[in-house]
Amino acid sequence: MWRLCEGAHPVLTDEGGAILSERSGRWAYLTPTASAAVMLLLAFTSQEEAAARFADRYGIGAGQAAAGVRTVTEALATQDLSYDGKTAAKPRRRWWKGWQS
Repeated sequence: MWRLCEGAHPVLTDEGGAILSERSGRWAYLTPTASAAVMLLLAFTSQEEAAARFADRYGIGAGQAAAGVRTVTEALATQDLSYDGKTAAKPRRRWWKGWQS
């Protein structure tokens, strides 16, 4: 199951979107189709289900939809905004006045 990492806050619409990373303080901006892919990934339990709905929504082939969804998931994972749910998310460390929590 695909998930956003802790501290990643999405703002998603059909016109596009962004994801704020608390860790870096930066926004990752999404195209409308990438935003739709993220909304579908968050709504369904598997990437395959999300890709099937993506194909239906945009009237494209299953292979093309799966490739598009995979591209979005890989791009967000590269930016440490998401993980696949099979592996543990990277531990989050907060440093404040010398204390670690």
